Amino acid sequence: MKRKTTEELNNEIKRASDIRDYLKRNKEHMLTLSLSEHLNMLLHQKNLKKADVVRSSQLGRIYLYKIFSGEKIPSRDKLIAIACGLNLSESETQNLLKLSGNRELYARDKRDALILFGIQRNKSVIDINEMLDEQGLSILNTTKE
Repeated sequence: MKRKTTEELNNEIKRASDIRDYLKRNKEHMLTLSLSEHLNMLLHQKNLKKADVVRSSQLGRIYLYKIFSGEKIPSRDKLIAIACGLNLSESETQNLLKLSGNRELYARDKRDALILFGIQRNKSVIDINEMLDEQGLSILNTTKE
């Protein structure tokens, strides 16, 4: 079965006369994973270990493990650091932010534009933070909570 785009699903909602029917017809297109389940799925897809993500994300080991277990809900900055640690693409990063209830990276926002630039070029958290600092913008907060 072909995966429907968000735009296609939006158009179907506009045309739907009964939401239950819409949900029934599109249940396989709905997001059903929790944030921690989604992160663990990405970890598996990328064939990485949590220890790899700890090193690459610059987050503390215990804190990151709590995020992956669902015990902690990370801030937007920490999710971006995790996205870098998982080597996520721009679209994967945007999906992760959406799934978590955070604002997507926005190209008109100077800080977000720099972060997008780094993600598009597979830059490390350290590299992205250096670019942000050079522009006088706040760096990605990777301190443990």
